[in-house]
Amino acid sequence: MLAIVENSGKGYSVQILSFIFQLAGSVMMLLFAVRMVRTGIERAFGSAFQRLLTAPRNPLMLAPLGILLACVLQSSAAVTLLVAGFSGAGALSFVPGIAIVLGGDLGSAMLIQVLSLRLDWLIPVLLTTGGFLFLKTDQRSLKQAGRILLGIAFILVSLSYLRQTMEPFRESAFLPAVAGYLAQDFVTAFLVGVILAFVMHSSVAAILMIVAVVDIGAISLATGLSLVLGANAGSALIPVWLSRGMEPVARRVPVANMLLRGSGAILAVSLLNSSAGADVFLASRDPAQTLITVHIAFNAALLLTVPFAVQLEAPVAAIFPKNEVRGEELSSRYRSVLNRADLASPSLALAGLRREVLRMAGLVEEMTAPVMDLYRRADEDTLERQRGCEDALNSALNEVRNYSAEIDQTVIGRELRAELRALVDYAIALEAAGDIVVKRLVPLTQEKHRSSLEFSPAGFSELLTLHAKAMSNLDKATNVLIGSDLEGARLLLEEKAEIARIERNSRKEHLKRLAEGELNSFRTSDLHLETAYSFKEFHSWIVTVAHPILQREGQLLETRLIRKPEPARANAKA
Repeated sequence: MLAIVENSGKGYSVQILSFIFQLAGSVMMLLFAVRMVRTGIERAFGSAFQRLLTAPRNPLMLAPLGILLACVLQSSAAVTLLVAGFSGAGALSFVPGIAIVLGGDLGSAMLIQVLSLRLDWLIPVLLTTGGFLFLKTDQRSLKQAGRILLGIAFILVSLSYLRQTMEPFRESAFLPAVAGYLAQDFVTAFLVGVILAFVMHSSVAAILMIVAVVDIGAISLATGLSLVLGANAGSALIPVWLSRGMEPVARRVPVANMLLRGSGAILAVSLLNSSAGADVFLASRDPAQTLITVHIAFNAALLLTVPFAVQLEAPVAAIFPKNEVRGEELSSRYRSVLNRADLASPSLALAGLRREVLRMAGLVEEMTAPVMDLYRRADEDTLERQRGCEDALNSALNEVRNYSAEIDQTVIGRELRAELRALVDYAIALEAAGDIVVKRLVPLTQEKHRSSLEFSPAGFSELLTLHAKAMSNLDKATNVLIGSDLEGARLLLEEKAEIARIERNSRKEHLKRLAEGELNSFRTSDLHLETAYSFKEFHSWIVTVAHPILQREGQLLETRLIRKPEPARANAKA
């Protein structure tokens, strides 16, 4: 009898262990699929996000933009972080930022409605189409479209797998016991939802999982409501945590969103678990759909707070005051980080060189970021900062060359010598990119104002796209420099062809506008064409960081020319 009990206990332990692994596997697949869709869209359309977010609009009209971005990025946290970045840079003010973020929360909720539909029949179609586009096409936009379709298919697969995993445990003793405890204590259920969303770093994935579990009846609707509202509060914590290293100004919008969404979630869970609120929902014939409807309604109700968001600006600004950059802190950006004492250790010397090249990349970014603003309006302070950056960049290149020459290359191996050459080459490329900014782009901005010229709206939009692409890929290049990431290097080099395509299309569209008699296009023709070409050349210097990584891995062709026919073969044809 004892042996039977022991065997049954072992069998139950195996079941629990199997359940944990299957649940973890389905959740990891769900997280991976959500991330796959988001990265595919970011790579395809990332450069357009800045123009969308920072274009001047009425704050109330920005909420639909937030909805759209959340549906596209598959994450309200990603929208919040984008807004935080632009707020920190001064490109987006507080109230418009709140409107976009709250719209993103609603968009994320609406996305869950779509993804929760039983679309299993669509999985083979998405896998086939997405797989073909991703594996069999060379065009960058088609490959990213394939990635997006595959990601959506994997989301549906993971949800189906999640339902199958939970089904056997619906009648077990373990899950009903946990569900019963949470049903009796809505505060604990709320906190579990907060932790679940924060740990998974995805409100979409967390709420989809809760909906799937409620759908099969594993937990009650009342418990699911508490979990979902907790997940709303937890998802507001994610961007607060991820933005902790940003400037204080950038952290204001995430914190304000957390205050609004967190207090709203606490109020809603208290009302729904009162005797009056609970009876309305518990009799629902479709608990999963009711859960999603409440989630959407909650986030839609939060949009009503946008007109009052201005009241939050002063207290949040008091918590996160703007940093006043002192003179010595500002000048530290222009000081070399190279240390002659590190020359005794080649590995330390190379680490110092890498830091110095990263500093140079930061200087180039500081020079390039305000270029399009200079086209809009002349600013002598900005021009003065750019000249200071140019001097610091030239000085840094001289330091890099002299420092690298002092490293004893006889005591370092082949790989370290290759890394040393790559760092020096990229320092030269960065200095050349900086020259394009201050010696070509800046004079073009001055010529525009001196001659009182105006671009056509379509032409200026094309230049904004090129500038946004250049800034985005400068950031990617910095990441590649830090991590020597092979996949990042491949993507960066693909962007070179994309920039060339955008510049070529801009030139064609400009010539069309000339043929149609567009007056502003005639007046600014030279400015437009030279600016577009300068951005293309700027980008060609930036992406050179990818060359040594791809060459090292044998993924870079020596030439794009077709090989000449062999003499014997040529004679035979003759």
